Amino acid sequence: MAQQKTGMVSLEEGGFAIFLVLLAFACLIVAGKTFDQVMAFHMSIGALLAAVSVFLIFKKYFDDGGEVIPAEVDGKPNYNFGPVKFAAIAAMFWGIAGFTVGLVIALQLAWPALNFDLPWTNFGRLRPLHTSAVIFAFGGNVLLATSMYVVQRTCRARMPGKILPWFVVLGYNAFILIAGTGYLLGATQGKEYAEPEWYADLWLTIVWVFYLLLFLGTIWRRKEPHIYVANWFYLAFIVTVAVLHITNNLTIPVSIYSTQSVIVWAGVQDAMVQWWYGHNAVGFFLTAGFLAIMYYFIPKRAERPVYSYRLSIVHFWALIFIYIWAGPHHLHYTALPQWASTLGATFSIILWMPSWGGMINGLMTLSGAWDKLRTDPVLRMMVVSVAFYGMSTFEGPLMSLRAVNSLSHYTDWTIGHVHSGALGWVGYISFGALYCLVPWLWNKKSLYSLKLVDWHFWVSTIGIVLYITAMWVSGIMQGLMWRAYDNLGFLEYSFVETVEAMHPFYIIRALGGALFVIGALIMAYNLWMTVRHGEAEEADAAPAGSLAPAE
Repeated sequence: MAQQKTGMVSLEEGGFAIFLVLLAFACLIVAGKTFDQVMAFHMSIGALLAAVSVFLIFKKYFDDGGEVIPAEVDGKPNYNFGPVKFAAIAAMFWGIAGFTVGLVIALQLAWPALNFDLPWTNFGRLRPLHTSAVIFAFGGNVLLATSMYVVQRTCRARMPGKILPWFVVLGYNAFILIAGTGYLLGATQGKEYAEPEWYADLWLTIVWVFYLLLFLGTIWRRKEPHIYVANWFYLAFIVTVAVLHITNNLTIPVSIYSTQSVIVWAGVQDAMVQWWYGHNAVGFFLTAGFLAIMYYFIPKRAERPVYSYRLSIVHFWALIFIYIWAGPHHLHYTALPQWASTLGATFSIILWMPSWGGMINGLMTLSGAWDKLRTDPVLRMMVVSVAFYGMSTFEGPLMSLRAVNSLSHYTDWTIGHVHSGALGWVGYISFGALYCLVPWLWNKKSLYSLKLVDWHFWVSTIGIVLYITAMWVSGIMQGLMWRAYDNLGFLEYSFVETVEAMHPFYIIRALGGALFVIGALIMAYNLWMTVRHGEAEEADAAPAGSLAPAE
């Protein structure tokens, strides 16, 4: 099929080129005028990335002469998988980086001398680097890769634009680079899961709006009349994260030449908005987005339809309407009025129903295919992730109750809870999705080695179990020691004594983290070998979007 050429720069190419040229000049001006060294460094990076992007846009134009990429070839959708490949590779890179930093700070907690008395290797700077790397860099790139793949396949339509998909993927990773280097250099708002300073937040907002337009544009162009349920979850994730991000990061910069800013919220209102954001970052970034992955990749891998499509729709609407109210349970026993935190706990308890409904739907999708768990470690990993999702969404509402929270809050129990969800649910469903995506994207028959997937599964599972059980025991012991009184009514233990008691569990936690990192390295090697030496697919596979609901 002959490719149509216009010979002219398209409106999209020209628009993005002009925007990026203006951005490069703005960054250079700020870098030249600021006395803030971190701002100068970040603006220099921004100018460089913008200039390189303009060069790539025009290089692409001169290479293809303004070629118009057809939406279909021989009657079949001409999918755009280039940005999906990049996001998948970036996810694996950032994942290993984030997991490794997590291991380093776990070792620092066990042996504080490993802070090395250097500002950029201090726990206080590495901890937000770890959380942002694993949540936003690893998890975010997994969501970008899978959402761009799934929406094209299930809509049987190519993503709109030549530059737009690449702008979203590369722009998001530029945000990760700016935010991560900012933490190491001490530039942070000091807000949990919202540490990047105002200019990074502003850039992410621009990228995120384009991401929403890209996703909606693909749905608008769909050839499939039905919008598959996974796309509803992705859409809820994109829209809600935008609202959360903008509201929680409403700041007034001290100066456009300074990294510093002042939040518009004050006092308890700031705390309320922060944990409305913080809990819903978990609810919509780490839950809704990854449930979309569950609803696409588990049926595909199991070669079975979703157990109940009706239940998946109920799951969707119940989850998004209830989850958004649960945040105040983070603020029991604080200046927040008790009715507000109790309301948050109430909605957390109600969340048991949609959460477990989704878990049951995911597990029961394997009806008639349970035997595949013996032979397919990728499917086993995804099914275990759904089991972790069920356990975490049982434990979370339990911990939101005031009586339980009075023991668990500020202790390592919370750390164990978070990591059972992060490593077991988010980690395993992400690994499963990447194990599926890489052979599909690079047209390989299968993974290089299922045996290596088996090793990855068992090594990392042992690591997760060691991690969360150590933190459960450590956290409950910590809470009990804090509230212990002697016969005279004085505290029975000093704070230092509680820290000393936790030391063995911190070593076990670090060991569990090390096993998880080893598992990720095994995975990276397996995916690399799949791309380089995997057996090529002989014929074009059936469309991966042909998922029929089953009732």
